[in-house]
Amino acid sequence: MTTAHAPAPGGLTAAGADAPTVSFDPGAPWAINPRVAVRPEPFGALLYHFGTRKLSFLKNLVVVDVVRSLHEHPSAAAALDAAGIAADDRPLYLHALGALARSGMIVPATDQE
Repeated sequence: MTTAHAPAPGGLTAAGADAPTVSFDPGAPWAINPRVAVRPEPFGALLYHFGTRKLSFLKNLVVVDVVRSLHEHPSAAAALDAAGIAADDRPLYLHALGALARSGMIVPATDQE
């Protein structure tokens, strides 16, 4: 198994390199893939994709909160705004969300099953 690391504060590990390529647009609406389960953990959360059987470890509670709230906002950028993410920190969170999109853990809200 290949593991890619995104430099989000506290870290994000997305398992698997063979995920479909998705272009992450922070101005678009996103949501947790309906085939993904989120399990709270002391370090943050574990995401499991039932279709691909991949795991992602969210090691930052703010990232967990943003991911869980994506469906409540008109865009990923709006979810970051609502979470109070400072402009200086935003690239790290966008990178983490992009990694989750590439791994299929989050999907454009219009692509939900």
